[in-house]
Amino acid sequence: MKQFSEACQRNKQVILETIKPLLIDKKSVLEIGSGTGQHIVHFAQSLPHIQWQASDLMENHPSINAWIAGSSARNILTPLELDTTSNDWPNTKFDAVYSANTAHIMPWNAVEAMFKGVAIILSKQGLLMLYGPFNYNGEFTSESNRQFEVWLKQVNPCRGIRDFEAVNLLAEQNGLRLEDDFEMPANNRLLVWRKVLRETI
Repeated sequence: MKQFSEACQRNKQVILETIKPLLIDKKSVLEIGSGTGQHIVHFAQSLPHIQWQASDLMENHPSINAWIAGSSARNILTPLELDTTSNDWPNTKFDAVYSANTAHIMPWNAVEAMFKGVAIILSKQGLLMLYGPFNYNGEFTSESNRQFEVWLKQVNPCRGIRDFEAVNLLAEQNGLRLEDDFEMPANNRLLVWRKVLRETI
């Protein structure tokens, strides 16, 4: 049941090198949309001081479990079934949340729900790290992203590359402040927000 993604294989190391300095003092990370399971296994093996929590829709659990079983990592918890639009979010706090290539696959209401849920489960000063393609000022950053958008819409009209400004507004509305915007290979970005305490009047 182990699934393989060539894209995950290509980008897992450069993503690890980018997030590793951000996670030096973190002890727990939730991955939303663990997909095949390749990312979480690679990260967990390289960052053994962190307890990793995989999550995804139930249909993806067999592959995630197969990758975990075939790895040397002992710091990955059994995958959770997580639909961001449901109320069944974990009842625990996490120091960071990581999600890759999910925002353009989810319908927009699921993206909105993801930010709301993440804001609740993040611990004080916790990080949200979101990887994938984004538009800026309503424009595609490359021709390949424009073509990718066409394919996404053909598969499901609810899909699409999200505008950076829109997702950043969602973050701000949920008490998250943009900390970093990393340029990544293949016209992707890694956006990092930090949970901040809301001001009280």
